[in-house]
Amino acid sequence: MLSRTADNLYWLSRYVERAEFVARILDAAHRLASLPTSYGGGETNEWASALASAGDTDAFKAHYDTVNSHTVCDFLAFSPKNPSSIRTCIETARENARSVRTALTTEMWDAINGAWLELRSYEGRDLTRDEFSRFLDWVKGISLTFDGSAYRTMLRNDAYWFTRLGTAIERADNTARILDVKYQILLPASEKVGGSLDYFQWTTILREVSAFNAYHWVYRESIKPLLVADLLILNRQMPRSFANCYGMLVEHLDLIADAYGRRGPSQRLASNMLARLEGEDIDRIFAAGLHEFVTAFIGENNRVGQAIADQYLV
Repeated sequence: MLSRTADNLYWLSRYVERAEFVARILDAAHRLASLPTSYGGGETNEWASALASAGDTDAFKAHYDTVNSHTVCDFLAFSPKNPSSIRTCIETARENARSVRTALTTEMWDAINGAWLELRSYEGRDLTRDEFSRFLDWVKGISLTFDGSAYRTMLRNDAYWFTRLGTAIERADNTARILDVKYQILLPASEKVGGSLDYFQWTTILREVSAFNAYHWVYRESIKPLLVADLLILNRQMPRSFANCYGMLVEHLDLIADAYGRRGPSQRLASNMLARLEGEDIDRIFAAGLHEFVTAFIGENNRVGQAIADQYLV
């Protein structure tokens, strides 16, 4: 496969996954914003946390003076000035798809091209809260349709493997950012860990990553921060966990290495990270500092992504 084709497939999947992630953090922010202000002692920072989760705080400040529901929703959902807005992600994904149209199945192309066409109907509209919620559900549906189309219709060859790499790298980064922001930013200083607000926020985070039911199936306990972190970091059964994402990365990087007859830094870095995750214990992670662990993981995940780019992409 040409490196340009591999690059387009890899980033196509990353941008589709990113659009869904932004929709999920906006949905979570709306849920948290619906809480009575008395829950947080009058303090609210769910919109700042949404920006932090998306990694867009500095870019936001360059264009807006006030952090509130209107400005954050506009910037994260529709702003062409934001390279990670839902609109930009869908448009960029479609451009990548158009560049490799012959490498995609009809179902995959229809999913992303149809989304790009329908996105135009939202331009210039002042959406009500209910309309915006339906828009976020539609965005999440795009990712499910595209991902399902890839899984059900693509040949299991290098084109498919590069789409899986893009999905896994992006998903691991997204889960890490959600965890770090909850731990560092979301809970007001006046609210105790384990309080009613803390419980509701962890529940919202689980719903945000489609893990609420999974949590209760695995642990059969009330919501506890340590167990939520265990599910999202170390549990291989959880699709969005660090461990599952790195299981995907190692599997598909090994398939690429076997097909091309050569291994390199990306295989080594991904295998080392998976081995470290499999040898970790959530009590040890909390004792050493969840923030420090997650920050280190984000940096290592970026290094794996760069190694993939240097080894295979343009």
